Amino acid sequence: MNDYDALRDYLMRQKQAEFVLTYEQIEEIIGAALPRAANRASWWDSLRSPDIQMPQREACLAAGFKAMRMPDGASVRFTKLKSDRRRPG
Repeated sequence: MNDYDALRDYLMRQKQAEFVLTYEQIEEIIGAALPRAANRASWWDSLRSPDIQMPQREACLAAGFKAMRMPDGASVRFTKLKSDRRRPG
């Protein structure tokens, strides 16, 4: 189990097509503090640099969501992908 399996599982249970979670809510879900890198928009961009393994991105995509850091720098918008974009998890 990696640090973001709990986030993947949480996302898989969601019925909404789009919603926002604060960093604090995400930390509560994963049971750990997010790394400093989480403050960078690119860290949350699910569709950027697909050749680089990023566990938070893999968790989101495995659940069928893309993630994007919000302009407030303290929250993330999760948007459901079409089912053909979902990766096995």
